[in-house]
Amino acid sequence: MNKPAMKKDVAVLASSLFTITFAMNVLQLVQHARMDALAAGKSDKLPFMRLVPGAAALENFAYRINAVAFVMWTFTVMAGAIWAEAAWGRYWGWDTKEVWSFVIWVVYAGYLHARATGGWTGARSAWLSIIGYLCLVFNFTVVNLYFNGLHSYAGV
Repeated sequence: MNKPAMKKDVAVLASSLFTITFAMNVLQLVQHARMDALAAGKSDKLPFMRLVPGAAALENFAYRINAVAFVMWTFTVMAGAIWAEAAWGRYWGWDTKEVWSFVIWVVYAGYLHARATGGWTGARSAWLSIIGYLCLVFNFTVVNLYFNGLHSYAGV
């Protein structure tokens, strides 16, 4: 397997893991709201959520998966820079795709740091992870389709 293909495979796997954690964080927020409603004596409007793990378990598992995906995304950004140097003679060119890949890296780094050291738990950490995923979706849709650059499909 050549290096650009391996970088792409790792990026796809990292994105897949981020997608899973996005779903887990949404479920975490729903489960938390459900448990609060039940504690307040309200009826269970989402009884199927009994089958879903608790909000704390979802948060902890999503955090661990995000940590693995973050390492993979770090590899992706670094391998992309190495590939860019070989292809274009520069490691970084401020291309829109490069910038948004770095933005994604920064958001998830902030999430991991806030979750690990800042005590951000519960809804705050879930929303930060969701914001990271929305940046990822923006990068793979809007940036690819509407921004001109070396990595874009704008005008296709």
